[in-house]
Amino acid sequence: MAQSGPSTPQTKLGGYDFFRKVLGSPKYVVAPMVDQSELAWRTLSRKYGAQLIYTPMINARMFAQDQRKSYRPEMFDIENGEEGAPGDRPLIVQFAANDPDWLLKAAKIVEGHCDAVDINLGCPQDIARRGHYGSFLQDEWDLIYKMINNLHKNLAIPVTAKFRVFPTVEKTVEYAKMLESAGAQILTCHGRTREQRGHHSGLADWEKIRAVKEAVSVPVIANGNILFHSDIEACLAATGADAVMSAEGNLYNPALFLAASSSSLADPALPSTWCVASDGGAHLPHTRLALEYLAIVKGQKTRTKGSAVKGHLFKLLRPALGRATDLRDRLGRIQVKRVGDKEAWDQYEAIVRELDERMLADAKAAEGTPVDELITVHDPTGLKLMPHWVAQPYFRAAPKAAAQAEQNEEKAEEVVAKGGEPQCAPEPAGVDAPPPPPDSAVGKRAHSERTPEPDELAKRVRLTQEEAGEPVAVAS
Repeated sequence: MAQSGPSTPQTKLGGYDFFRKVLGSPKYVVAPMVDQSELAWRTLSRKYGAQLIYTPMINARMFAQDQRKSYRPEMFDIENGEEGAPGDRPLIVQFAANDPDWLLKAAKIVEGHCDAVDINLGCPQDIARRGHYGSFLQDEWDLIYKMINNLHKNLAIPVTAKFRVFPTVEKTVEYAKMLESAGAQILTCHGRTREQRGHHSGLADWEKIRAVKEAVSVPVIANGNILFHSDIEACLAATGADAVMSAEGNLYNPALFLAASSSSLADPALPSTWCVASDGGAHLPHTRLALEYLAIVKGQKTRTKGSAVKGHLFKLLRPALGRATDLRDRLGRIQVKRVGDKEAWDQYEAIVRELDERMLADAKAAEGTPVDELITVHDPTGLKLMPHWVAQPYFRAAPKAAAQAEQNEEKAEEVVAKGGEPQCAPEPAGVDAPPPPPDSAVGKRAHSERTPEPDELAKRVRLTQEEAGEPVAVAS
C-alpha cells in the first residue's frame, strides 16, 4: 500500500500565516522547471539549501483525465509514497490549465500530498500559446480570476500563482492585485515580459517586482537574475521580496543557495582548491554533485525520466565537458531505454567517475594557487569564471546557437506536454569552444534603465540559454 503524504491541516491558512507557519518562511526557492525539478533533483537541492521547491509544470487536464495511464505517475507519483512525503516538503505542485473545472479535479488529486497548488501564468513558449495556457492567458483576466477563485474556495490547501510582468509597471501592479483578490496566497513575480524569452531574454526587471511587492499584502517571491549567491541579497534589497526563486542558476549549481560559511570547504584529504568560496557562496565540485544526484536517482522508488537525468548531467558538468570531449561524446551516446533505466544510470556513473578523476588531478595541479588567480573573467560579460572543476552558472550564448536552442526547447516541451519524453541529442562538437574575443558584440545587451542592478548584474546577457543540441529545461 502506498504511503500517504502529510495530512492537510484542518484549518487552511493563507498569506503570511501560511508562508510562516506551513512553509517556514522560506528564503531560497527552486522554480518549477519542465522535466528538471523532479523528485531526485528536489532532494539534492534541499540538501544544499533550497527551502521550498515546485514540481515541474503538470498539464491539469491530462493529469485529471489520466487517459494515458503512465502520465500521472510520471508527473507526480503518489503510489510510491515519496513525492510529497515529509522529506519532499515544503512542496508546491504547479499546474498549467485554462479550464477551472479540470484544474480543480487535478488539484484535488494532489491536495493531500503538497502544501499548495500553483497556477502557471508565466510560460512564454509557443507550446503554451498553442495550448492556451501560461503567459498566453494574461489578457484573459476573468478566466484567470475564475481558476484561482475556484481553487481558493474548494481546496483544503492554498492556491498560489506565478506570472510574468507586463511592459508597464501600472498594468503589472493591476494584474498582481487581481490575482490577489481572486485568492492567490503567494505571488511569484518573474521580472521578464512574455516576449522576453530565448535569445531575446535580457534582464529581469527588479523594479517591477518591487512595485508588485509594495502593492499587495501577500508574500511575494522574486524570480529572475539569480545566478550567483551574491545575487540573492542584491535581489531582496532591490525588490523588497520575501524570497528569491532560481531556475537555471539552480540547474548549473544546485548549491547556489549554500553560503560558504555554512559548511567547511576544507578537507585535509582533498586539494585546497577542490572547493571554491566566492562572494559568500560555495562552488562545489560538479562531479561530486553529479554522483550524489545519480545515487539519489538509483536509490529512490520513484522512477526518473532519462531526459531529466541527461539534462542535469550536461548542465552540471558543462565546465569540464568542453575539455573532456571524449567523455562528453560518450555521455551523449548513452541510450535510456525506459523510465528508471538502471543500466543507463550505471553507465552515466562510470563516465562521471572517470571525469571526477581528471578534475581531481587538475585541482591538485593548481594547489597553492591563490583563489583570486583561479577565478578569471569572462570578457564578453565581465562576469566571474570559476575553475572548471566546480559548479557555476553558464552565461555564454551566441545568437545563432541560442536561436537553434530555442527551437529545440519548443520541440522538447511539446513532447512533454503530449505526455512523452523528449529525446536528448548529444552535444555537438564545438559547443564549448572559446568565447568570442573581448571586442566582439556577440551576446552583449544594453543596461536596463528600469532596474537598479549592481554593475556586474547590468552586464549580463542571456545567462543560461542552452546551446543547440543540448538537453533543454524550461522554467515555467
